[in-house]
Amino acid sequence: MRFYLFEPQTDRHIRKSLEYLEEAKVSRVEHQVAAEHHRALTAMYAQRISRIEAEISDALQASSKSSQPGQATDNESVRPKSDSVVIYPSRASHA
Repeated sequence: MRFYLFEPQTDRHIRKSLEYLEEAKVSRVEHQVAAEHHRALTAMYAQRISRIEAEISDALQASSKSSQPGQATDNESVRPKSDSVVIYPSRASHA
């Protein structure tokens, strides 16, 4: 005949182990979600880098074309126009 004097303690250990197992499974899912998020961010930043590099390359090519001699008239037409200057009246004229 067997005495199960330690069965309640064993059950307690098994129950605690099951809690640890569930916690580990939840943590795994959370980390998988975080990994997917980071992969998406990585792809987004890779696209952003490509787009910015292309814009820089286009801007450098445009500036090198405009700095060539014989195209000074084109350079003037490409140059942005300055905003008009607004002159405010002095305080003395309000008195």
